[in-house]
Amino acid sequence: MPTEIFLDRAQRIADAVIERLKPYCKRIEVAGSVRRGRPRVHDIDLVIIPNDPWRLYGELPKLGQVKMSGSKISRLMVGEIQVDLYFATDETWATLLLIRTGSTQNNIRLCALAKKKGWHLAADGSGLFNEKGERIAGDTEVSIYDALGLPYQEPRGRG
Repeated sequence: MPTEIFLDRAQRIADAVIERLKPYCKRIEVAGSVRRGRPRVHDIDLVIIPNDPWRLYGELPKLGQVKMSGSKISRLMVGEIQVDLYFATDETWATLLLIRTGSTQNNIRLCALAKKKGWHLAADGSGLFNEKGERIAGDTEVSIYDALGLPYQEPRGRG
């Protein structure tokens, strides 16, 4: 059973990890249940665009036990809490942040609406694609909501 912690503690851990990794990142932001402001969380999700991957990977063991490390995701344990780092590019940043913020129900709703239009919202963060396979949104979270004909939903309202 994953450890559950209160939001304020999770936010402090996320802030500390962000502070340590920020020098090696072009962008870094908390996602998941912390970004949605859930009162209790099981893990911390961060979306990052590294600017110095070599040093970034070297910093991870200093933060905690590295459970897995790859080109798309790295997972480590900071104390008893799992921290997942999702690696993005400039192009995938906004869509990956949207998907990794969730909630699962919100992602299912967005993907189902896209599918109903014959479109595809790519879970890898590459964007929202029309029936011809052309990327039609994904530069911002707002662009995805707009393309789907929905009002933008702040992370705290996503369940």
